[in-house]
Amino acid sequence: MSLRHIWAVALKELRYIQRDRATLILVMLSPTFVLFMLAYAVTADIEHVPIGVLDLDRTRTSRTFIQQVTIGDDLDLFAYAKSMHDLEDLLLREDIRVAVIIPPGFEQELHAMRGMPLQVIVDGTEPQTGGFAVNRIGSRAEVFALEQLSNALLVQGIESESLTPLDLSIRSWFNPNLEAHVDLIPGILSMVLGLPGMSVALTLAREREHGTLEQLLATPIGRTELLLGKMGPYMIGGLINALLTTLVAIIWFDVPFNGNFHLFLGLSTIFFFALLSMGMIIGVFIRTQAGAMALSFLVVFLPGFFLTGIFFPLVAMPGIVRMEAMALPGSHYAVITRGIFTIGVGIDILWPNAVAMFVLGCVFTGIAALFFKKKLA
Repeated sequence: MSLRHIWAVALKELRYIQRDRATLILVMLSPTFVLFMLAYAVTADIEHVPIGVLDLDRTRTSRTFIQQVTIGDDLDLFAYAKSMHDLEDLLLREDIRVAVIIPPGFEQELHAMRGMPLQVIVDGTEPQTGGFAVNRIGSRAEVFALEQLSNALLVQGIESESLTPLDLSIRSWFNPNLEAHVDLIPGILSMVLGLPGMSVALTLAREREHGTLEQLLATPIGRTELLLGKMGPYMIGGLINALLTTLVAIIWFDVPFNGNFHLFLGLSTIFFFALLSMGMIIGVFIRTQAGAMALSFLVVFLPGFFLTGIFFPLVAMPGIVRMEAMALPGSHYAVITRGIFTIGVGIDILWPNAVAMFVLGCVFTGIAALFFKKKLA
């Protein structure tokens, strides 16, 4: 294997990337753009959920309860319904997402310490919004009930603290405020940085369509040298994107970076080696740029949503699905980015994922080199 041959191919590919604006945008700008798009889409806080209220008790306690439920910016009181029919009409017109029904005797049952009768109806067409609203209403209803209980005990001359034997202390490590973006954005990096893997698949398909691949194979350059040479510029572009997206995550989205940056770049290099090797396999078997783009999206980018553990825990998936996830470089890289960003772990913890990515890269490169000449004919 000749480094001079690899450098010659890499230099040729680098010059093409500089001349072709579409490839340059895909390699250099698209990861940062997609990071912005996904980060705002998946980490946006739910606010101003409209709720409707049917107060059949019409007491001071029921009115105070509604005021406490809607005290923040997350739940907005849209309307007081006069009847169940009006409430259903508000839900059907999608004016409200949640309906709260306070039955007769609400105040009496609460003050008698027999419970807190309450009914909540959720618009199931938006389960995330509905679940969020139910959690907020439930937690505030619990606080309201405890306050009412404490007031009732004080009237009887009993201190409520004396009836609280449980002393529960809760701490959240690594993400004290349980902010979603702190966990999700490092994981999203493993998805957006997969775009260079799509580019390297396109480059082989482009060479076939333009008839220049046969000219390259007529030179003394070997198959493996040709593949590694074409991977080089995209690996450099990937590392530049890793730097840019990390800066965006830290500066723009205020995501903490608690690990070693040099370790992060080193493991990112291994990730791009494995990812680009996977892209090479696609380029070897697919002859058109349109087909390479479609298959790259299905194999490289789309699985990031489902099989990397970013949005759906891998432990909750069937064993065969977990095995498939372990064959994707992005699954291991998501563990690495989360570990380095959020926890600050080192190579002593992350080495199994680094080894797995390196092995995948070697296997993918070997497969691409093995079938490259055969599939050209």
